[in-house]
Amino acid sequence: MGLGSDMYRQQILDHYKNPRNYGELEDADIEHVGDNPMCGDTIKMFIQLAEDETIERVSFIGDGCAISQASASMLSGELRGESLEAVREMDRDDIVDMLGVELSPMRIKCAVLPEKVAQDAIAIYRGEADIEETTTE
Repeated sequence: MGLGSDMYRQQILDHYKNPRNYGELEDADIEHVGDNPMCGDTIKMFIQLAEDETIERVSFIGDGCAISQASASMLSGELRGESLEAVREMDRDDIVDMLGVELSPMRIKCAVLPEKVAQDAIAIYRGEADIEETTTE
């Protein structure tokens, strides 16, 4: 474990203790909830779109481990200005790179929950899926 991973761990703890974009967006165009029953994580994402359907604002509420909550906080900032298609094309490597730490298979599920919730929310918004709740198991 090098100095870089310590820096990323501090960043994760900071986002966990002081989450960015936390709270409900009253005028969200898209909202969706998901959970990771193995860890007890729950994330609800709120997405507000600009007229060109790029993401204007993102917020979240939720509860769970440091990894899931920090991932939601960090992702909420990363998604601003992105197209819906760009979000749909994200994968777990994008989340691991964003977090900057190696994760066990169990922790990967925590980390990708916010991404999966956002992707499922977009699929529902576009009428491509009928998903009541996203689950990472």
